[in-house]
Amino acid sequence: MAKATVKSGGSGKKSLKRKAAMPEPQEAAVAGDGATEGGVQPPKATAFPPGFSISEIKNKQRRHLMFTRWKQQQRKEKLTAKKKLKKEREALGDKAPPKPVPKTIDNQRVYDETTVDPNDEEVAYDEATDEFAPYFNRETSPKILITTSDRPHGRTVRLCQQLSTVIPNSHVYYRRGLALKKIIPQCISRDFTDLIVINEDRKTPNGLILSHLPNGPTAHFKMSSVRLRKEIKRRGKDPTEHVPEIILNNFTTRLGHSIGRMFASLFPHNPQFIGRQVATFHNQRDYIFFRFHRYIFKSEKKVGIQELGPRFTLKLRSLQKGTFDSKYGEYEWVHKPREMDTSRRKFHL
Repeated sequence: MAKATVKSGGSGKKSLKRKAAMPEPQEAAVAGDGATEGGVQPPKATAFPPGFSISEIKNKQRRHLMFTRWKQQQRKEKLTAKKKLKKEREALGDKAPPKPVPKTIDNQRVYDETTVDPNDEEVAYDEATDEFAPYFNRETSPKILITTSDRPHGRTVRLCQQLSTVIPNSHVYYRRGLALKKIIPQCISRDFTDLIVINEDRKTPNGLILSHLPNGPTAHFKMSSVRLRKEIKRRGKDPTEHVPEIILNNFTTRLGHSIGRMFASLFPHNPQFIGRQVATFHNQRDYIFFRFHRYIFKSEKKVGIQELGPRFTLKLRSLQKGTFDSKYGEYEWVHKPREMDTSRRKFHL
């Protein structure tokens, strides 16, 4: 310890004794942990001990710094193991073991007893006698009426107009305050086979009702993630009048099979392949993603696709027997979140 003496500027002399704890230069460098004149440099990455816990560090900046180093170390170890495994597989060649299948929510799905078996005689009988049988037997051709809720706004109107260019032989009519119970008999008298109603909330489309005529069924969907054609980046030119192909993915249960047949009955049976247009309904975890594409042959082996729009996502809320009747209708299936959504690996479509 050193003693310091301070002399006053006056005639008298006053002495002040204080204790000064001056660190050595080497100690200061250690305390700074990599400090330089230009700023603070992060310390070099080192291996952490087995019992090391970052959460026990009280200093926030130090804790963040150590967490960043730990993440970097984890990435390096993962990359090193990946490169090592790749070299081993290349060395083994054809004798290499098959790659492990990663665990996902989809491939760990809980088994559903209503999963459709293509060779099941009961399923074949139901398909031959249900409401969509005349369409699949090519006895009737689709004719669709598209309408909206009362007083629709511009975004909903544009969505209906764009849907009419996707679905052949579809017609857009404005609601004009009529109830659906009055619209449905008029549709039946004019030989419409399906009715599509686009509902909205706060000027945004948020619901879709699909009713198969004349005897139902009627499905109610929640609509989200709506993107019109002008809102899609790198989209192709406007679709042509050719009849598109239709793709239905992952509708595996009896309920999903019925919903897939409802979507299929909107499009004619004879797609015009020269138009190279495809409408896709892809079911993943009970969310139905709708996309409309045009495919382009770049060469004999490469094919490119252009999204034409619109796009949206549907979530089934209920399936009702017969035509739309919100008060006295008989429901085949109703989504009840508290009872049905108890497991993330349980799906209904």
